[in-house]
Amino acid sequence: MRDDFPDLARRALRDAGYSMKAAAREMHYDPAYLSRVLNGKQQPSENLATAIDSLVGAGGALADTLLDEDDSARVARSAGNPSRLDAGTVDALAGVLAAYRRLDDTASPRSIIPATMAQMREVTQMLKEARGPQRDRLSDVASEWVQFAGWLFAQTREYSDGVRLLNDAVELADETGNGTLAAQALNFKGYIARQQGRPQGIARWFAAAANTPGAHPAQRIGDYLQSAAGLAELGDTDEALRTVERAERLMDKAAALPPPATAYWLTPSFNRLNMGLATLALGRYSEAADHLRTGLAGLPEELRDAPWSWEHKEALRRAVEAA
Repeated sequence: MRDDFPDLARRALRDAGYSMKAAAREMHYDPAYLSRVLNGKQQPSENLATAIDSLVGAGGALADTLLDEDDSARVARSAGNPSRLDAGTVDALAGVLAAYRRLDDTASPRSIIPATMAQMREVTQMLKEARGPQRDRLSDVASEWVQFAGWLFAQTREYSDGVRLLNDAVELADETGNGTLAAQALNFKGYIARQQGRPQGIARWFAAAANTPGAHPAQRIGDYLQSAAGLAELGDTDEALRTVERAERLMDKAAALPPPATAYWLTPSFNRLNMGLATLALGRYSEAADHLRTGLAGLPEELRDAPWSWEHKEALRRAVEAA
């Protein structure tokens, strides 16, 4: 698997306002050594990776995109002979993906796209030739990589690329019957529709996500609420209210389960944000402001300034002004 730490680190330092020399000075490292690492000519030490991560405020996610020596060799062997794919390789690939997803909470989406696309292509190529009992697990990891790439393009408003990738992610998830991943990809299509101001698409794609077999209850709550917002924008208030009720009936069930690993952010606090969007669209402004304010306050510290949170902050502003 490619080592894209140099590219990710260069972009993270640039986004944080550090030149290479300034970063080396701040971290007390030799500029020549840092230059070799950032240009892919030398592997970083664990200490340097951690220092760069700390300097850019990545919360450990940037450092965790690096595979250790054993995992790197294991993945290289599987890439060279996918028919002998083993569980350790899939675990390593899933771990790197989890780090990328956490990096998205702090980094500019545009800065993550090149490395994400490169990793996605390698994993999907490996999947084409993979055989054996670990293939389905690799298919799920590939689906999540493709879905994550689609999400990044959705955030940068490159919608045609985003939709294409999300459609591919749904097909990969369907191959193994993974309803959680399929529902999440459909959810991201609803997000794109919202960014485009298309209430029909909002209602359609979030409803499709909510009704996907195998979707987690916490996913279904958020999807029903966001579908309700689309219905309310279309003027179908009665169906919007019925859809909110469907979400509310799932809340006890969802609270008794941990959120899915592939959608770790789906806590009760996060779904207060979705309730805020629904009540805002229904014209219940004071209620919407309360949900949005509580949802934003309940986010973990590392998520409070994530790019995806901006639309909820803007929704709170509109709710407060209209109340």
